[in-house]
Amino acid sequence: MRNTRGCGDLAGQAAAASPQKQYTHREVLEVMAGLMLAMLTSMLSTSVVGTALPTIVGELGGQDQYSWVASATILTMTVSTPLWGKLSDVFGRKRLFQVALAVFVGASLAAGLSQNMGQLIAGRALQGVGAGGLGALAQVILGDIVSPRERGRYSGYMGAVFGVSTVAGPLLGGFLVDAEMLGWRWCFYVGVPLAVVAAVVVQKVLKLPHVKRDTRIDIWGATTITAGATSLMLLLTLGGTEFAWNSPWTYALAAVSLVSLALAVLAERTAGNPILPPRLFRNRTFILTSLGSLFVGVAMFGAMIYLPQYLQVVQGMSPTDSGLMTLPMVITLFLSGVISGKTVTRTGRWKIFPVVGMLLVTIGLFLLSRLHVDSSPWIIGLDMAVLGTGLGLTMQMLILAAQNGAEVRDMASTTSGVSFFRSLGGAIGVAGFGAILTNRLYAEMPAGSARPSLGSPDEIQALPEPVKHLVLEAFTRGLETVFLVGVPIALLGFLAVVFLKELPLRGGAAPPPAAPPPSRDDLVLAGLLLELVAQRVERVNGRPSALLTAVAKMAPPDDRTEKERARAVARDVLRPTSRALIAQAAPPAPAKDLVTGGIPQ
Repeated sequence: MRNTRGCGDLAGQAAAASPQKQYTHREVLEVMAGLMLAMLTSMLSTSVVGTALPTIVGELGGQDQYSWVASATILTMTVSTPLWGKLSDVFGRKRLFQVALAVFVGASLAAGLSQNMGQLIAGRALQGVGAGGLGALAQVILGDIVSPRERGRYSGYMGAVFGVSTVAGPLLGGFLVDAEMLGWRWCFYVGVPLAVVAAVVVQKVLKLPHVKRDTRIDIWGATTITAGATSLMLLLTLGGTEFAWNSPWTYALAAVSLVSLALAVLAERTAGNPILPPRLFRNRTFILTSLGSLFVGVAMFGAMIYLPQYLQVVQGMSPTDSGLMTLPMVITLFLSGVISGKTVTRTGRWKIFPVVGMLLVTIGLFLLSRLHVDSSPWIIGLDMAVLGTGLGLTMQMLILAAQNGAEVRDMASTTSGVSFFRSLGGAIGVAGFGAILTNRLYAEMPAGSARPSLGSPDEIQALPEPVKHLVLEAFTRGLETVFLVGVPIALLGFLAVVFLKELPLRGGAAPPPAAPPPSRDDLVLAGLLLELVAQRVERVNGRPSALLTAVAKMAPPDDRTEKERARAVARDVLRPTSRALIAQAAPPAPAKDLVTGGIPQ
């Protein structure tokens, strides 16, 4: 009986060993157009709201709930980020990216329609779910289609999106808040038309190959990770404000967080397709880049959230003016990200950038802690520029380092894992800094004095002079403490990136030139050689033969003799391939002439 079971195995091995599709520069730019447009929708909507938050919270609730509104998005973004990465392995990158975009748009509409603080917080929380998917999946898709060596030049484009959205967002937010016919609700509506365009572009240009992956969903791991991260974020957000640190609520949330995370470790060690594979935590690069991203998140989100509050409350700037004041930080973040990305692509060296970047972040936070009520705009701008340069040199490089040190099968888990820790750092920074600011704010008030109602920045500026001076000084002291606490945190991030090992970036500085297609003569020659090998194998008698041994190794080992395996390969692989090559080289048949009937004249 003819045994052909080796043929399917050989085809499967060849398919597995085939190289990943190589995208041209133009194809990568087409894919990135869809990614960047969708990310611009998410980032622009978030940065638009950032400048308007003092006014929004003042109208709906009060400045004492500022950190909760700001941290709702970061909390859900943190919890959902690793889930998006793993779900994209199951359902596909493009489909999940579109779902994240739809979730974000729906949440933006809900937040814009909110009538009270509860509805606003719910809308902001749902925004975070969508933003977590857009941010993580954009990096995962980029990692799928571009080698680490080439990724630096494209990560600069990601930095450009961040820069444009951060420049345009505060300015647009300030304009919308100050415009009488519009108002702060349009800060949520403004991204909807852009999101519709993004959805059309993504559907048209994002063409990803179908990759068969493990479709099992780690439900137990998802549940325990979500429960642990959520309880931890709630503890950090509400502790010291909604309930005392020394209270049953604190102990209950801490216990739920610890138990859930312990169960998550057990679930991930036993799951067939874990969300965060335990092997990632045996990877030194993943651990150090995650720690670095955690500390960068604390610094970045803390600065982004509380700098507008300093500018509007302490300096008395309008939302538009406070948006303009963030330009030095945004411009330096953009320039340092683009320049460092192109340099990495050219040289292949990347470690120096996050090391210098974390040092500049540390210096920037220290300089911001020295600001006071009468600080000059030039000093404020210089301090922001130092912080922006550090963030631009660090953020994308940590993602690049993590992806470069990961196995291909762990690309999504690694990228979403590092993004998760950066978001976790942001949530810790916003919640922790908010608790510090609130406690210092009231601690700075003179004993026995009545606490004034802290509404919008305009209402604070309208307070009677003795009370206004006390409030501004209290805000200044509180923000000084906030940024000063960030200094040792940034130093820990500096130590994490110092101990990173600079692994060579995979991939060349430029894709190798494509080999010319074989000529017809080459195809015929290859076919004839395969036919000769097949004939020689069939003629070999019982004598030992190196040719027979080599051909037999092409078949999987089984209970057949070496000669039987070799002849099966000659019959089922070599001869069919020979005929296919010769047929491919045959000249096309002449077109049949309707008049002559195809007879040459």
